[in-house]
Amino acid sequence: MKPPLERGLGLLGATATNMLGMIGVGPFLTLPAMLTAMGGPHILYAWLAGAVLALCDGLVYAQLAAALPGSGGSYVYLREAYQPFGLGKRMAFLYIFQVMLVAPLSISAGAVGFANYLSFFVPLTMLQKGLAAAALCVFMTWLLYRPTATLGRMSVAMLVVVMATVGWVIAAGLLHFSWRQAFDFPHDPQLWQHIGAVSLLAMYNYGGYNNVCNLGDEIRTPWKTMPRAIVASIVLVVLLYLTLSTVVLGTIPWQQAAASPTIASDFIGQVHGPAAARLMTGLILFVTAASLFAVILGYSRVPYAAARDGQFFAVFARVHPRGHFPHISLLTLGGLSLPFCFLSLDRLISWLILVQIVSQFVWQCAGVILLRRYRKDLSQPFTMWLYPLPALLSLLLWLYVFLSAGWEGQLFALAFLAVGLLAYRGIDERSG
Repeated sequence: MKPPLERGLGLLGATATNMLGMIGVGPFLTLPAMLTAMGGPHILYAWLAGAVLALCDGLVYAQLAAALPGSGGSYVYLREAYQPFGLGKRMAFLYIFQVMLVAPLSISAGAVGFANYLSFFVPLTMLQKGLAAAALCVFMTWLLYRPTATLGRMSVAMLVVVMATVGWVIAAGLLHFSWRQAFDFPHDPQLWQHIGAVSLLAMYNYGGYNNVCNLGDEIRTPWKTMPRAIVASIVLVVLLYLTLSTVVLGTIPWQQAAASPTIASDFIGQVHGPAAARLMTGLILFVTAASLFAVILGYSRVPYAAARDGQFFAVFARVHPRGHFPHISLLTLGGLSLPFCFLSLDRLISWLILVQIVSQFVWQCAGVILLRRYRKDLSQPFTMWLYPLPALLSLLLWLYVFLSAGWEGQLFALAFLAVGLLAYRGIDERSG
């Protein structure tokens, strides 16, 4: 009998783990691109649009997590929601299939962002950035190779540093803040089109609020803790991002911010000098590493849950004999992230979000409604506010983000979905 996973995460640890997955180098790296695309202060509209989508989608996750509070997250949700229609195994397989791409993409995107900020200290070629990103993935995988209770304490400690870093940027900006400059909105006749395109970047920055759903077997009272952790982490991160962007807009001209590849370091350097800029860069590197810590932790539990149920390769169900964590799954996903560290951040983000939209997000928004209506055998202790409006709005907004993206990313996502369907058909025919 395999040893069970340890329930070592409470509400604070779960919320910290979620927030670490959400707050990485993302806003510091994508802020210039968002400012350029939105033409300055309109970036606040993109953050708000993303916040609405994140909260609606977070409520979908919260309701599903309360009804199905085990490890595996969306793998379990999709399997159980579509089971009454004979599609449970197909949807579960498609999710696991896309995780084997999405997890390495997510991990490597954070690592590439780390390497980009590392170049603030020393100029790096593209190859050197890729090697630095890959080295970070290896180090974080090693750091996670330990029991869950220890990881919960580490998550809280890392979150303290994350909040201090963001807080420093905000406090520095408030000393030189101009309300008129921050809210000087120029006319934009294509505002809604721009919001749709930039929302992809916003959702990349908000992404991670579902991280705790993959750790259900390691959370105390998960049917209560997971919904609270999801909603709390989204609200707190939305407030942080809005405040951060407003402070930057009100301190330096948005055109200057848009041209800065290391905006946080340059921002602090302008206010406090080069020594402070170097310190800020070091803190951002820590924030990025902490975010990867949470992302790898969450994703590594998905293949474990699938293998434990007999829906994936049995080797992934192995649990470390002393630490009681899924070490094979952890090592595999950490290793698969390495080759993606040599791709551009723009491509990684586009593939990451668009593949998830067509392979997971839209099906999950419908699935939460199907689960409530057709799975009366399951206890469902939490129902989203204004049910089912948040789920329906989330579905429409995800489609809006997908249709607003570039055609290359759309084609890649649809092609990957088709390959997944063909792969399931081949496996199903052999097993049948």
